[in-house]
This record gives sequence, C-alpha cells and structure tokens, in this order.
Amino acid sequence: MQEIALEDVYQLMEPGPVVLLITCNEGQPNVMTMSWHMMVDFVPPLAACVVSRRNLSFTALRQSGQCVIGIPGVELAQKVVDIGNCSGRDVDKFARYGLTPSAPKKVAVPLIKECFVNLECKIKDPRLIEDYDLLVLEVVAAWRDPERKTCKTFHHQGYGSFVVDGQAISLASRMP
Repeated sequence: MQEIALEDVYQLMEPGPVVLLITCNEGQPNVMTMSWHMMVDFVPPLAACVVSRRNLSFTALRQSGQCVIGIPGVELAQKVVDIGNCSGRDVDKFARYGLTPSAPKKVAVPLIKECFVNLECKIKDPRLIEDYDLLVLEVVAAWRDPERKTCKTFHHQGYGSFVVDGQAISLASRMP
C-alpha cells in the first residue's frame, strides 16, 4: 500500500451522481451543482447534503427550509459543470443555461424540466447545520420524466474528472 494525501480521500468516496440543488431566494430561483450528498433512510426517504455557507443556496435553503434536487443525465454534463462555476449572486442561472422551471407540488421551489428526476425536499433535521453545513432533507414528492425510462448519470471524481455510469448488472438480494 502507498499512503495518499488526505485531501484526495473525497475523490475515492463520492457517493452518488452529480445533481442540481434548486432553491429560491426572495422569490428568485437559483440552482447550484452538488456532488456531496447521500441517502440516509428509505421510508420516508431522507437525504443528506453538504452545502457551504458561502453559497447563496445555503442561505436560501436555511431561510425557506425547502429545495428541489434535480438529477440530470450525462447529456447535461457540460451545462451542470458550468452552473457550478458561477454564482447566483451574479447571474440568473435558469436564463443563462436555458433551464425550464416546472411546477412543484409540495414546495415553493421549481423543478427543472431538463432533469430526468426531481425530488422535492424539506429540511427534516437542522441539528448538523451549524457544525458541519450538513442538511438532512426529507423527500416529500418525487418526479420522473416518463419519456426517459433510463438515463446515465455522471459522478464527480475531483479536479474536473468525472465518470459516467457503466453497464448495469443485477444480483439477487438476500435481504428480506
């Protein structure tokens, strides 16, 4: 074994696809790119994510207590990276990147039509926010584009490197 730098550990453990976090700040929708998230529980579905308090999205999410997580397919990869490289303080990202807002059911934050899945979320547990910028979210409504039964996602591996989902395999579960 060879020792690696601690700052590189995150590259090895990125848990899921790159997603878009949609929030509203004073009625203005904003979107940020996010890859630091994980599922926490099955029913009700709970997800956790880290959002830096330096981001406009952090303030909006803390104030409103709600957001949407949009899951883009790999065909949006360049747009998603570009969204992550600018601030909603300076630009209307929906307009600049041609994102189509779609009506939510249970939150006051738009879905993104171009994402093949949208998850409406509310803050479930605020206890870890102050110390870790970690938000525990309950998914209160979930949407999937019926025209897109499958869609390849992409995963961040750090420093501008991404990997696209590969071949899917099925292995029988032995869990009851």
